[in-house]
Amino acid sequence: MRSLVTGGAGFIGSHLVERLLAEGDEVVVLDDLSTGSEANLASVLSDPHVELRRGSAAEERVLDAALEGCQRVFHLAAGVGVQRLFEQPVATIEANLGPARAVFAAAARSGATVVYASSSEVYGKGVRVPFAEGDELLLGPPTSPRWSYACAKAMGEWLAFAQARERGLRVVVARLFNTVGPRQSGRYGMVLPRFAHQALRGEAIEVHGDGSQTRCFADVREVTRALVGLAATPAAIGEIVNVGADEEISIAALAALVAELASSPTEPRFVEPERLYGAGFEDLQRRVPRLEKLERLLGWRPRRALREIASEVIESHREAALDGRGVARGRGAARGALRS
Repeated sequence: MRSLVTGGAGFIGSHLVERLLAEGDEVVVLDDLSTGSEANLASVLSDPHVELRRGSAAEERVLDAALEGCQRVFHLAAGVGVQRLFEQPVATIEANLGPARAVFAAAARSGATVVYASSSEVYGKGVRVPFAEGDELLLGPPTSPRWSYACAKAMGEWLAFAQARERGLRVVVARLFNTVGPRQSGRYGMVLPRFAHQALRGEAIEVHGDGSQTRCFADVREVTRALVGLAATPAAIGEIVNVGADEEISIAALAALVAELASSPTEPRFVEPERLYGAGFEDLQRRVPRLEKLERLLGWRPRRALREIASEVIESHREAALDGRGVARGRGAARGALRS
């Protein structure tokens, strides 16, 4: 099997490349390296079954060349980060819509199956928790940049299913919830690596809001296992599937857990989101997936305990700090990323 991974030099993408290689695939990585890094692929770049192509998935010529001979595409390339939404809303929207439009059209031409990495953000301000794939989406007004990422990812889903109806595209939409693990940077504000970085430096752990908001965190290796499984499951074609874990924790409790595991005496520092993003910023109080559909399709669901995941993330940041790798990339970075 030959697979294309757009955004394959990113955090999730690089772990996906490793899993595909372990399962015997040839893998083409297409990444413009604007947020990804060749360092994420250091363990596999010497493998003759990997080909790294630097370029944008929005460019038809580049995309068609990368797709040649591929039976499936994992589309992970996207723009992320709340700070970016507020500072560069046009670029963020286009970074999500442009590549999605091009990938779906190219895959429809070639006959490749697509797994589209959408986001739990598309549920918006939904009040039915846990979120189920058939729930209605409730987004805020277009005057607020806060919801533009969610809207762009939702529009990507509509584009995928439009290509399926008109041109027979074989597509699975995977709505990713918070995904964490080694190699994830706090560069765009992802909460667990940001907390780990602050705790290891003895800094106050910065909690946005009062910390009562809850999230669920899935190990990246279980998430990539699910993505590969969905691509290989005929019953998943044409479906939207939540991918994540359902162990719920408050952000305040997560900060305390990280401080404990890092043996850090630091205390949390609570910061109002409005101070970071301006008046009217909205956040979700709870973001919990229903996973029955995923388990029905694959026969399993992510179950790795958060304590174990967090411990591993902290150790990976500790090692990076000791040898000068990785952690420095998170300094002064955008806060509060949306990408799951």
